[in-house]
Order: sequence, then C-alpha cells, then structure tokens
Amino acid sequence: MSFFKRKSITALRAEATDKEHALKRTLGPLSLTSIGLGAIIGAGFFVLTGLAAAENAGPAVILSYILAAIICVFAAFCYAEFASLIPIAGSAYSYAYATMGEVVAWTIGWGNAMYYLFAASTVAVGWSGYLQSLLHDLGLKIPSFLSSSPLGHDSINGWHCTGSLVNLPALLIVLFVGGMISVGVKAAASLNNLMVTIKIGAIVIFILCGISFFNWENLTPFIPQNTGTFGEFGWSGILRGSGIVFFGFIGFEGVSAMAQETKNPQRNMPIGMMASLGFSAIIYIIVTCVLIGAVGYKSLGVPDPLAFAVNSFGDSFIWLRYLIKIAIVLSLGSVVLVMLMVQSRIFYSMSMDGLLPKPFCSIHKKYKTPFFTTIVNTMFVALFAGFFPVGILGQVSSMGALMAFALVSLGILILRYKHPDLKRPFKTPLVPFVPVFSVIMCIGQMLALHPVVWLQLLTWLALGYLIYFGYGYKHSLLRKG
Repeated sequence: MSFFKRKSITALRAEATDKEHALKRTLGPLSLTSIGLGAIIGAGFFVLTGLAAAENAGPAVILSYILAAIICVFAAFCYAEFASLIPIAGSAYSYAYATMGEVVAWTIGWGNAMYYLFAASTVAVGWSGYLQSLLHDLGLKIPSFLSSSPLGHDSINGWHCTGSLVNLPALLIVLFVGGMISVGVKAAASLNNLMVTIKIGAIVIFILCGISFFNWENLTPFIPQNTGTFGEFGWSGILRGSGIVFFGFIGFEGVSAMAQETKNPQRNMPIGMMASLGFSAIIYIIVTCVLIGAVGYKSLGVPDPLAFAVNSFGDSFIWLRYLIKIAIVLSLGSVVLVMLMVQSRIFYSMSMDGLLPKPFCSIHKKYKTPFFTTIVNTMFVALFAGFFPVGILGQVSSMGALMAFALVSLGILILRYKHPDLKRPFKTPLVPFVPVFSVIMCIGQMLALHPVVWLQLLTWLALGYLIYFGYGYKHSLLRKG
C-alpha cells in the first residue's frame, strides 16, 4: 500500500550528510542537555503547575508529576535508540517514516507541529503573565485590553470573549525569539545556555527561601475529594493533572530534532535527552512540594504561580520578588526559543521529503538555517500566543506529544522485529516491556484529557490530511522513486 511506503534507514542516514541541504554541526552533549533543560524547565512549572494543582489534583499534583516523569522516561529510552540509529532532523517524524510508512510519518509530523506551535504559545502567554507581575511591582501597568487573550474557555461557559484585544507581550516575545533563531543555531544555543543558567539559579534561590514558609497543613488533604466530575480532584484529578503537567517534561524530545546539527550524534543525543529529563524531574518534584507547602494549592490558579508565591512571602523578601521575576522573565524566553527552533527542523524534514512545499527546506546561504520555515512558524505561534488562553494551549500541546510518543514507542517494536541486526549505538532496555508500557501509558494519558482537546486534535489532524492529500501525496519524493 503506497500510503505506508517506508524510507530505508540507509536513505535517512544519507540525508544527514547531504552537502546541498546540510545543517551546520555545532552542538555537543552540554549544549544538547542545555537545550533539553531550556525546553523542559519552564512552562511545566512556571506556568501550568498552579493551574493543575488548583483545578485538578491539589497537593497530589506532585504525584501527577511523578506519573508524567515515568511516562517520559519510558518514551525517552525509545527516542534515544532512534536518535542514535537515525541521527537526522525531524525527530519522531523521521523515525515513523522508517518504520510505519509515509501516512503515519505525516500524522506524527503534523501532530508534533501542533505540539510545538501550541507549546511555544503557552510559554509565551506565561512569559507575559510574569512580565506584567514584574511591571506591577515597579509601578507600571500594561492596559488590560493589550495584555490578555481575547478568547477564554472554561467548563461552565465554554468558549467566550474576554473583552481584550490581544496579549501583546506574548506576541512580541515570540517575534523577538523567532528573529534570533532565524539567523543561526550557534548564537541561539549560546543565548539558551545563559538563560538556562539564570533559570536554575532562580529555582535554587526560591527553594532555599520557600522552605522557611513551608506549612504541612497546606498539603492536607493530600488528595482532595473528587467533586463528582472526572478530572476535578481525586484520583481522576491526578490523572488529568498529569496530562497537563506532562507538557513540562516533553522538551527532551526536541533534543532529537537537532541531530543534524550535533557532533557525534550517536553518542551525544542519548546523553542530552536522558540528562535533561532526569535533572528536570528532580527539580520539578522538589519545587512543586515547596510551592504548595508555602502558599497552598487553592490560590494557585494563575498563569504565574511562582510570582504569586514570592509576593505572599511579604515585604522582607521584596528583593527576592524582583530577583525571581526578572530571572523567570529572562529564562522563559529559552523555552520559546527551543520550541521554535525544533519545529522549524521538523517542517524542514517534511519538505525534504516533498510533503511540504520546497521553500520549507530552503537553507539561508549566509546563516545556514531553515530561514523560511522559521519565519512561518514564528508568525503562527505569535498568532496563537496573542489570541488564545493558556489552559487550552497547554493541553493541546500535551495531546500532540503523547500521540507522537506512543507511535515512536510502537516504532521500536516494529524495527526490532523487522531489522533485528541493525547496529544500534544505544538500545532501549527491556524490550518489549518498555515500549509496550510507554504506548499503554501514553494512550491512557490522552484519554484523561478534556473532550474539547480531543475535538481540537481531530480538527488539526483533518486539516493536516487535507494538506497531505492535496499536496504531499502528489509531490512525495519517495513515491516518485
């Protein structure tokens, strides 16, 4: 069946050394780990932790984080094997092309586009919230009609207008970061390293200061009683909360998309993914415990929970208020940077295969970056960030990533069965248990997300299939031989 025609491993490896479309290899293990941390440590804590605790899991959002981390570890093992075996830009899209065929690869690539576009938008909205909190402390204020989404969504009113025109700060940070990464990955990586250092420093200072305000009563009841609605506290709330905060872990997947810009990818890609995921999991659990213990979960339903917590510490910690907020405003930009950078590489790979128009795989003669696709992605992310609410954006991102994780894990099983003799620099342990467990957990996590998110996923996929059958199927280079 031509829909499921696969690319050979040999062809994919050859693309990585194609001089005409080659990307510049500048990234080592430290830069890859930093890129992973730049994407992971950000929205998962700085933006969505408070919402997941206040609306879904209560103090048990800590369990939500542990569950999400377990799912990601299993998926990361599968990604690491693929990344060492097929060191090419495109990540899950390229892996699916080699194992399950073109239409599945398109589904994953388009699903990843949904994840990265909405993920970058989510973080940009969170960045806007922290910026406004900092400006408020300085006696400045952005007019409300220019600082929030004109669209809102909740379980009672559904979609509704908020009266705002646009979230202008969120829109502007996307445009700035998009311009930065369009001119070179090395400069972007250096900026990301600085932002990650600032971010981790801010987190350590918050932990040290927040411990003095820790109150065990804020963690009781640890699992609040369910309200009678699935996902609103109780064990179902933990499961839905995991689906929300899961978004904060999946930046490790972005490391694999940078394979064609990595030195010695067979060794460095697994190191970058595993190191960034393990380090961030430990930080998330510690900081979430301190945050809820210091201020309680009921008051954290805001897009800037860490800023809210610091404000509650009182005037004696006013220095910390400014320090933390400045650090977060600076460091959240690294998450937007990584998301935009990775998404452009996925569209680059899809265009290389003929599934998207040629301009998407064009390389700028001076900067050696996929300039056109970066600019297009930036425009769409700016649109989403300026006009959509943070809660919906985060869940849509998680849905797209979970779908990709499940299919990549399934791909490991297929490749082990069909090509058992391939040289694998890194092997997923305990096959078939690890990939099977990953598939089951990812699907279960998807089922726990809000029905409106499923509607958005199906709408997005329908749009993607229109593009595929209208353009990609006819122009596929694999189909043309």
